[in-house]
Amino acid sequence: MIGQKRPLLPKQVWAIRARERVSVVQSKTKKPVQFELTENTQDTVHAWVKSPKMMGCSFMFPSRFLERPHISTRQHGRLVRDWVTAIGLESSGYGTHSLRRTKAAEIYRKTGNLRAVQLLLGHTKIDSRVRYLGVELEDALTIAEQIEI
Repeated sequence: MIGQKRPLLPKQVWAIRARERVSVVQSKTKKPVQFELTENTQDTVHAWVKSPKMMGCSFMFPSRFLERPHISTRQHGRLVRDWVTAIGLESSGYGTHSLRRTKAAEIYRKTGNLRAVQLLLGHTKIDSRVRYLGVELEDALTIAEQIEI
């Protein structure tokens, strides 16, 4: 599938879902963004960070190759493809940004609150939010004007 990938549905998210909040700094914007981890995932991450393989490593997901400090975007894409396939979906319809877009799309669908979406995604421009949500700019502007901040 070429072009923008669709977000996951809520029931699909719960198959992969995370609960505990974690904050990471985006490499592109240098701004922190929060996401969630299940308690089981949190325990696994704690064990991984304390493992001998992580000693002196600056990245949560180090590369297997010595010339690269972390996994590649291609490898991340393969992981997402495997997760999507594991829950019975066609992997060509979803990508790495599907995970990022899903929560924002659900918040917008349920509340129409573009500001909340903006904060969660770390976007500064309304055009960026509109692309993630798949709404027309006019619709987004109309909703934004109706929301008190």
